[in-house]
Amino acid sequence: MAQVMEFKLPDLGEGLTEAEIVRWLVAVGDVVAVDQPVVEVETAKAMVEVPCPYGGVVTARFGEEGTELPVGAPLITVAVGAGAADAAAVAGEGAETEASGSGNVLVGYGTDHSRPARRRRVRPGSAAPAPAPAAVSRPGTAAAAAPAPAPVAVAAPALVPGPVPVISPLVRKLARDHGIDLRALRGSGPEGLILRADVEAALKAPAAAPAPAAAAPVAAAGERIPLKGLRGAVADKLSRSRREIPDATCWVDADATELMAARAAMNAAGGPKVSVLALLARICTAALARYPELNSTVDLAANEIVRLPAVHLGFAAQTERGLVVPVVRDAQGRSAESLTAEFARMTELARTGKLAPSDLTGGTFTLNNYGVFGVDGSTPIINHPEAAMLGVGRIIPKPWVHRGELAVRQVVQLSLTFDHRVCDGGAAGGFLRYVADCVESPAVLLRSL
Repeated sequence: MAQVMEFKLPDLGEGLTEAEIVRWLVAVGDVVAVDQPVVEVETAKAMVEVPCPYGGVVTARFGEEGTELPVGAPLITVAVGAGAADAAAVAGEGAETEASGSGNVLVGYGTDHSRPARRRRVRPGSAAPAPAPAAVSRPGTAAAAAPAPAPVAVAAPALVPGPVPVISPLVRKLARDHGIDLRALRGSGPEGLILRADVEAALKAPAAAPAPAAAAPVAAAGERIPLKGLRGAVADKLSRSRREIPDATCWVDADATELMAARAAMNAAGGPKVSVLALLARICTAALARYPELNSTVDLAANEIVRLPAVHLGFAAQTERGLVVPVVRDAQGRSAESLTAEFARMTELARTGKLAPSDLTGGTFTLNNYGVFGVDGSTPIINHPEAAMLGVGRIIPKPWVHRGELAVRQVVQLSLTFDHRVCDGGAAGGFLRYVADCVESPAVLLRSL
């Protein structure tokens, strides 16, 4: 007798509470092995292939591509053991299964591109699978089969087709026993999650009156873009930074002519090329060694400033998915060549959406080169919970007084936004002035190496 096991969306770490289904890697009726990836999801930090801890036959999938599910929501059900082929013939009936061992703990978590996906369809001899709805229109993906209610955010209390944001099977049963349509409820839990209290309140409430016409959305309001996924995570982090951090910004123009000449000499000497960003990063790590208060964070719970021993350097990278900030670990111990190679590697991963969540967290200081967008200056927003960010504008020829004479020099504007709780203007100004001195005269940096 086959046992139907329900595999739920696991906790993907780093405080993530939901993920969006990007692509199903298996269909109903497919045979899956233990630890085989079954779905590709996009979190607020990265694209992740989720492996299933059960081996058997897929009997149901929950949520179509593009659906956002909270952690703990059902993903698939798998028939395990003898009779699995018969269970596949009635695919879709496992939607309400509440079996133990839900699979919250993954076996061998992570994406393994070295192992080919194993998909084969089970064809029961006489039983036909339950009819599937029309295939999703996205090219190159498997048709969505036997969709069943699964948690997603509900925008309004009106009936909405598709899955609903309910995790607890007890809440589902309570609603089912009393004839409550969960699609008509607005959840009071995190991300609109429907709780038992919401169902009980619906049982006590009188029949809802029709909504007034004025409450209907205005068609001419313009395009609406959901703040979810990466865009939503960026919005939350920037808003939190503005709410919690009393930031201030100082800036200075610097003559980068000598820095550019030094880079040209390095690259002309042979070997791997060195990028301007890597030289600026090396300057930042030397400056942070002099002003460690800027490589810190504020622990509000303990009411303490925590100075951090290592520099995990974040750098802003623009991708098709939006702005991401990959983190280079222990940047203070890397050479300019090593930093150049690591920046290039992580930028490519960011552009292809292959950065792991751990690659985007744990930064202690951020370097933001917005000069690539053709702008000179900015007032960066600190990447919470860090204490500072250095912004770098474009390096362009400008009139400059050099050795008492007016000359055309390569000039760059440097902007430092800092958390005024961790230091005063003297330390921030000293840090920025040291960075500018190293840009204007790279030989100054040799004293710190």
